[in-house]
Order: sequence, then C-alpha cells, then structure tokens
Amino acid sequence: MASPAGCEHYVRSCLLKAPCCGKLYVCRLCHDAEENHQMDRFKVREVQCSECQVVQQAQQTCEQCHVQFGEYYCDICHLFDKDKKQYHCQPCGICRIGPREKYFHCEKCNLCLAQDLRGNHKCVENVSRQNCPVCMEDIHTSRIGAHVLPCGHLLHKTCFDDMVRTGAYRCPLCMHSAWNMEDHWDQIDKEIAQSPMPTEYQGATVRIICNDCQAHCTVPFHVLGMKCTGCGSYNTAQDGGLIQQPQQQQAEQDTETEAETDTEPEQQDQHESATPH
Repeated sequence: MASPAGCEHYVRSCLLKAPCCGKLYVCRLCHDAEENHQMDRFKVREVQCSECQVVQQAQQTCEQCHVQFGEYYCDICHLFDKDKKQYHCQPCGICRIGPREKYFHCEKCNLCLAQDLRGNHKCVENVSRQNCPVCMEDIHTSRIGAHVLPCGHLLHKTCFDDMVRTGAYRCPLCMHSAWNMEDHWDQIDKEIAQSPMPTEYQGATVRIICNDCQAHCTVPFHVLGMKCTGCGSYNTAQDGGLIQQPQQQQAEQDTETEAETDTEPEQQDQHESATPH
C-alpha cells in the first residue's frame, strides 16, 4: 500500500495517521477507498516517515532521518506532493494546482478560475459547491479539473468531454448551449432551406422559448428546428401547439365540408335500407 514514492494519487515519503480511525494511509483518498468513512485532511496531526517509520508531528521533513516528505507541503490541508506549483487558496479552503499567478479567486462563484475568465464569465453564486450534474460527484474538492460553461455552471472536464463525444450540447442544469453553436445553426439554416414542409404545414407557426436568450417568440414551424428570432439559436423548446394561418384554416374547413358532402348519400342509403318494409 505504501512506499517512499507515495501512491497513485501523490508522490510523498510519509503516511498520514488518520484522525478518525488511527490507521496509516499514504493519503486521504487511499483511506476513503478502503474504509467506510472519510478522513478529514484538516484534522491530521501525525505522520509516519516511510524511511525510518518514526511517527511524528505533521511537518515537511522527518525529524529523525531528515528525509523530505514532499517537495510541496501545506500545513493547513496536510498535503504532501511533488512540486506542481501548488498554492493554498484561503477563500476556497484547499490547495490548488497553480501557478498562482495564472488564477484568480472569483468571490461570487467562490472558486479559483483562469485569468482569461476574469470579467469574461457568467457568475453563479457558490457554483463549485454544487455536485457535477453529469456524474453527481463533488466538484470543489475533486482532483479532476472543472470546465466552466457559458451559462456559468460547472462540469468535470472529463464529463464535459463525454458530453461532446455523445453529441449532447446543452447544459444539464439550465439547457443553455454548452459552447458556440453558430456553425451548427448555419448548417440547420441550409437544411431547412432545402427541405420545405408539406403544403398543409406551410405557413404554420409555433410559439417557442429560447434556451439561450430566454426570448419568447412566434416562428415558422419546421420539423428540423425552430429558430429564435432574438439570437438565431435553434436551442429552443415549443410552447404550445401549431398556430394555423386563416387561409390554411379555411382550406381545411373546405376539405372537411367536401368530405361530408361526399358521404351524405351513402349515409341516407344506409338509413333507408334499415327501414322496415
């Protein structure tokens, strides 16, 4: 289980003494995988050196053999690992992989984000404190990177990649488009232009709600998609049934009248033949 090289999760030369059960594990993740409870990393007080096996206060260097337990050490999270430019973010309450200068902490999102998102993202309050809507696992403390959608919601990067592979393009929480879809909307425009609806549906309209800009509008009905007149998105939902134009309604009424006229003699013949002689 343990070695001077650490485990599959971290490179370190010590074992953590779990404050919950007193057992020795390389890291909290190894502990949680084996036990029926979770280790509180912040309550760790003691470690065991992997070289000389001396149990001692949590610190970066062994007090007995002076081996370094980890190139990086956080005395808050009790995180030992090789140097990955980590830094401890006080508002997040945990260590992040840096370097620090490439990230900033958004106060409203309550999350460290890449500098290129400063002033360039939609804030959702405490967004990282929600579980990933795809796998339902924790995002805030996950070792898997988070992907920020245009709507401001978060997914695990691996979950987002799975969405892309399966062709899903909407945020699982709010249905907003998960990336720029303009090229796809242009393709639908061309397909609709080449695929006119049958005569009985030409001129029919429908009310829609746009999942991207939240606009409510009435647009031409087409089975390939209904385009928002506000932002041009086809990420829309139908709100009610078809709205037929007056001339279309009149044509249908004329068709129904003709059908009734054609059947009247047959109905009379049937009635007469059923009359007693």
